[in-house]
Amino acid sequence: MESVEDVQYLVVHGYRRAFRISGSGPALLLLHGLACDSSTWLDVIPTLSEHFTVIAPDLLGHGESDKPDADYSLGGYANGMRDLLTVLGIDKVTVVGHSFGGGVAMQFAYQFPDRTERVVLVSTGGLGKDVTPLIRFLTVPGSSAALAAATFRPWRPLVAGGMRALSRTPLSATRDLDEVARIYESLADPATRRAVQRVTSHVLNWKGQFVTMTDRSYLARLMPVLVVWGRDDMVIPSKHADFAPTQVSDVHVLNDAGHFPHKDHPEEFCRLVTEFIASNEPAHYHRGRWRALLRRGDQFALESVPPIAEGVTPAIS
Repeated sequence: MESVEDVQYLVVHGYRRAFRISGSGPALLLLHGLACDSSTWLDVIPTLSEHFTVIAPDLLGHGESDKPDADYSLGGYANGMRDLLTVLGIDKVTVVGHSFGGGVAMQFAYQFPDRTERVVLVSTGGLGKDVTPLIRFLTVPGSSAALAAATFRPWRPLVAGGMRALSRTPLSATRDLDEVARIYESLADPATRRAVQRVTSHVLNWKGQFVTMTDRSYLARLMPVLVVWGRDDMVIPSKHADFAPTQVSDVHVLNDAGHFPHKDHPEEFCRLVTEFIASNEPAHYHRGRWRALLRRGDQFALESVPPIAEGVTPAIS
């Protein structure tokens, strides 16, 4: 197996897709957030790979994947993940999504319940309107020119270096600046900048997030869901964890952690994910139950669903 440091490539629909893959066992799909890439998971991939086949892609428009003029919607990303998994010969996954990747994870589970065993949401988008003004700024006319000026080569190293220095202070407000510095540097590339702004236009505007999954949160009744957040998150407030559907299997808000709890507490994060998977049997898609749930929506009562025919695996363990 390749080292987790090694990035591999596949061409799907004519676009190069970069990804990391490691380990063996049940499949775990790790989806990074806006303007990040698969390297955000490097602190947890080795431990998770002891139990799972871990696939960590660079989403289209991010990292070392291509950055075409293409579909950057949540649905488009979900389709892309389905197709990447299909090419890799992987049928079903537990999908783990961080920030914007959490929105993709929820969309993947919604579009492809037959291929989703569990969902893990990490400081996720899609559960509320609030988001940092720095991300909302990306949707404002003229922001591309402003970003080009802000990331101009002469002062880029000074700004990034200052962020990294501040990230090493004990202040919770500066905790995530090391990762922000990487994002800042990546936005110097015009293709990355265009792709990131296309992504943001699909899910938020200057007022905040307008695409959420809360209207479909009742679907969590048929699938185990874990939510992990950092209490000091300055990007998407941890209070959004309270908006998770009541059917969610488990919610953990970690102290002394920001928007990247998997980086702040990698050992704890791996423990939570591993124990969640061990204690929750995978969801098994059953068309009848899915249909009944969609018909009744959030008024649905599991007791009202007709029993599943003998020999058919139930959707809930």
